[in-house]
Amino acid sequence: MVAPLHWGLGHATRCIPIVQELLKNNFNVLLASDGAALLLLQKEFPQLPSIALPPYNIVYPKKGKNFKWKLLQKLPHIQKTIISEKKLIKTLVAEGKIDGIISDNRLGVFNKNVPSVFVTHQLNVLTGNTTYVTSKMHQKIIKKFDECWVPDVEAPINLSGKLGHIKNADFPIKYIGALSRLQKKEAPKKYDILAVLSGPEPQRTLLEEKLLEAFKGTDKSVLLVQGLVSMNQKSYVLDGISITNFMQTEQLEEAINQSEIVISRSGYTTLLDLAALEKKAFFIPTPGQYEQKYLAKRLKSLGIVPSCKQDKFTLEKLHKIPLYKGLTAFGMETNFKELFGLFERERKL
Repeated sequence: MVAPLHWGLGHATRCIPIVQELLKNNFNVLLASDGAALLLLQKEFPQLPSIALPPYNIVYPKKGKNFKWKLLQKLPHIQKTIISEKKLIKTLVAEGKIDGIISDNRLGVFNKNVPSVFVTHQLNVLTGNTTYVTSKMHQKIIKKFDECWVPDVEAPINLSGKLGHIKNADFPIKYIGALSRLQKKEAPKKYDILAVLSGPEPQRTLLEEKLLEAFKGTDKSVLLVQGLVSMNQKSYVLDGISITNFMQTEQLEEAINQSEIVISRSGYTTLLDLAALEKKAFFIPTPGQYEQKYLAKRLKSLGIVPSCKQDKFTLEKLHKIPLYKGLTAFGMETNFKELFGLFERERKL
């Protein structure tokens, strides 16, 4: 079972190369998630069976400063969801339908009777003045899994910084490289600007409205991908801006390769994808999202990618991009055969 969290599309998209490699190594794969994340995986792998998991239903407040308190209010619901996940997984394991689990940040998707892996870049969970507590809580959950896979490199020069690197961990960590579903390819430039939206509402919509207003009347060639996964793809032009509701892997890979610059959130999976394609970018972190703010600030301070707050964005800020180095690919290759050894042992029993 491969089960990403539905919190935007990032967890699901970075599971795509894992699923592809599992299939190459002759594993049977059951997809599991909820909402748009599950729909995305179903579209990428229509031949695979899938199952809906209980939703966490994380929603961002309109004011970013209220995010932590809104999340705290959701804790009872999240706890119920975790309990429901555990019960469902227990049943599936007892019925012999699951021999191994790869959970990308789904806290209740594990079982002591089968090999269970937790995929995360958040060994530390940044929440402002409660970071120590939330990090220890998260690490306590990770310890229930057999292994923790971090999609980054262990070296000092890395993408996740203090998020994905801790000292004296008391659980097994494997750094699996900068995992991405996308590949860099030479392509003629088609777009001056590609804007890729993602993440929970209402902040996704608020950024879309901000960008459409900023792009109105521009002479630049602009493509905006809304990040709204549905049964059918819809594309249209508004005020000279090309808009599409979503793109599957091959389409998005082509669009990014054909773009001069990319505007997006500073979500970690986005960083992985843009690093793989070695793109120049501009980041607008989600208001109230400590992790995205940290990643954007870190890359800005390293002279790699410029960024700004959502309410401060203007087209003029894009003029700063040439002053930054841009993202580059990391050298570490993911050894999937070695990683899957955990499940190979189970398969031979």
